[in-house]
Amino acid sequence: MDPKVKAAIENAVKTEPFARALGMELMELDEDHSIVEMTYVPEKMANIYRRAHGGAVFALIDEAFETVCQTDGTIAVALNVNVTYVNSPEPGARLRAEAVQVNRTRRTALYDIRVTDQEGRLMAACQALAFRTGKPIPFLD
Repeated sequence: MDPKVKAAIENAVKTEPFARALGMELMELDEDHSIVEMTYVPEKMANIYRRAHGGAVFALIDEAFETVCQTDGTIAVALNVNVTYVNSPEPGARLRAEAVQVNRTRRTALYDIRVTDQEGRLMAACQALAFRTGKPIPFLD
């Protein structure tokens, strides 16, 4: 992976308001692979049942998807994201979304994304399809 692209994506995540609001951290980034983590904080992320809001888990998935899609230095946007929620994390759980590219063509790319807690329990499984625009990422210096 181009070191300039990697540094640009890492910096973009550090300064992204939404990622910062949820405490997301980009832990690993390589060509076609990304890991993003956050801690489940019920006071900020619980639903009406006092369990993790699906939107919070989806946000973590989307951040891993967003970062892995850009590893070639070009803009990619979501076409379809299919999430299956399996478990709800315990308060304070450290959640990890790992995104791996499964297939890439000139215009699309398919990713497998899994969310687990610190004990390796599966929280959600996702398959995501991106449209590859071919345009360079705008925050690349």
